[in-house]
Amino acid sequence: MKGRLVVTAVAVVLALLLQTTVLPRMGWPDAGLGLVPDLLLLVVVATALTTDARFATLTGLSAGLLLDLAPPADHVAGRWALALALVGYVVGRLGHDNDGGEETRPNGWVALAAVIGGSFLGTSVYALSGILLSDPAMPLGELLPVVLMSIALDLVAGLVVVPLVVLAHRAAARVGSAPTGRVSPGWGSARATSVRRTVQ
Repeated sequence: MKGRLVVTAVAVVLALLLQTTVLPRMGWPDAGLGLVPDLLLLVVVATALTTDARFATLTGLSAGLLLDLAPPADHVAGRWALALALVGYVVGRLGHDNDGGEETRPNGWVALAAVIGGSFLGTSVYALSGILLSDPAMPLGELLPVVLMSIALDLVAGLVVVPLVVLAHRAAARVGSAPTGRVSPGWGSARATSVRRTVQ
């Protein structure tokens, strides 16, 4: 559990820094969009694929709040928190059958579908919440092209981000479940009985 929290926290912070400082310089302002891959959304998707829906929902909520408050945010706070929390919940529920919170190993097609679906859901919820709150980041007529472009960018970035986060979660799970090297009482008792019989 501790390893999972550390991996998630590091991934969220790195994604937030890259998304708010580095990637905006690489956007396409000439196209009038200025879109960049949503790295935080991809971290939430990867977390949902390797953990349970509850943990992924909390991860999405936390990551979304950080993105809402990080400068240069120019929208009503809570919109990204809602969008990423929904992404974490939906992908966590539909991406795999997770009984008891056990780690799963999603295949490539499941991960691909999760990235596409998560990107569509997150971008759409964010955009529609802006319209409902009279805080639109774009005109309604431009909504569909922006959503499609966002999915394409997230899909390309997801080929790198999602496998890295999944591998990090698996490594943390292996470290957390590694044997401590202690001798079990049953083995020690059996050996002691065998030694006593040999001496007799």
